[in-house]
Amino acid sequence: MFPSIPWRIAYLAAAIGSFLLAFYIGAVIPMSSQDAKSLLQQISTKNRQIDQTMIFVNNIKPALGMFVPGFGVGLGFYSSYSTGLVFDAVSQLYPLLKGTSPLASFAAPYAILEVFSYGLAMSRSGILVYLLIKKRSAWRRFALQTAIEIGTVALVLYVGSIIEWQTIQQQQQHQQVRK
Repeated sequence: MFPSIPWRIAYLAAAIGSFLLAFYIGAVIPMSSQDAKSLLQQISTKNRQIDQTMIFVNNIKPALGMFVPGFGVGLGFYSSYSTGLVFDAVSQLYPLLKGTSPLASFAAPYAILEVFSYGLAMSRSGILVYLLIKKRSAWRRFALQTAIEIGTVALVLYVGSIIEWQTIQQQQQHQQVRK
């Protein structure tokens, strides 16, 4: 059976490492102050009515795309790089974040769950390319493994969206108390 558990873990680790590297590159590429303001304004407009369901939808859409053989790996890199650009924009406009490692944003529990999910999806995309080229006759087994991983990603991202939404609500409550 391809891949064995150790190989599957190695593919997952490689995808997670690639995802984090693409994020880091996006976060350290210099951006003008005007571009940073423009990017954050776009994100702010998009996320005005954010809630737990929107967080889940915003995370599951790219994750499902990341399962597409071949294309999913590229989508994962693009998504991660774009998120790194957002981190760079935020760190430029909020001096408190200057000097903070971009990777520190992945210390939150929901971020760890998201990175795991995206890594699982991206690695499955790469595995599917290999399997569909080399072992076309066993496509049903690949489909079942992929379906199980899609379900796992959906569940993990759903739990992550609950945690992220609760974190946002707690932060908003703390801000209201300070006022």
